Amino acid sequence: MNSLLKSGLVAAVILMGAACSPAESTTAGATPAVAAPTVSALPVLRKAPDWKLKDLDGREVKAADFKGKVVVVDFWATWCPPCRKEIPDYIAWQKKYADRGLVILGFSLDEATPAEVKAFGEKMKMNYPILVADADVAEAFGGVQGLPTAFVIDREGNIRHVKLGLAEAKAYEALIVSLL
Repeated sequence: MNSLLKSGLVAAVILMGAACSPAESTTAGATPAVAAPTVSALPVLRKAPDWKLKDLDGREVKAADFKGKVVVVDFWATWCPPCRKEIPDYIAWQKKYADRGLVILGFSLDEATPAEVKAFGEKMKMNYPILVADADVAEAFGGVQGLPTAFVIDREGNIRHVKLGLAEAKAYEALIVSLL
């Protein structure tokens, strides 16, 4: 990767909040991103891709399983400090808003085995599906430049927001809730 492009990506990550890339997995800074916009300000960015992945028990899960739900697809990894920092918020929101149609999905981009990721999920008490993702599904979403990266998908299957790095939890929760 040329140095100009790489420095541009680093600047984007700094402006958007803390994020990890495999080469920077020990970065633990947590600068909040700009406050989340309201739903009226959330444009339809594009249609969410149709994907099929396996969960940590080897069962197939597909995008169509969540039709009519508001879905947060969180690309993450166990080695990523900002990813680990936001998991408790996702756990709380899954519990608080599931009955209103919210589904959090953890798309693991780990190099660890599914068994290791499953053990991590159990230790963290993750109450939402964790799926084994790959570069193809990340590319189908439009690319993942760093971790965590999350895509908020509305009930019609449109991507309405993309978050790179950490966001201030209350503002991000309000953005998600605005689509419920």
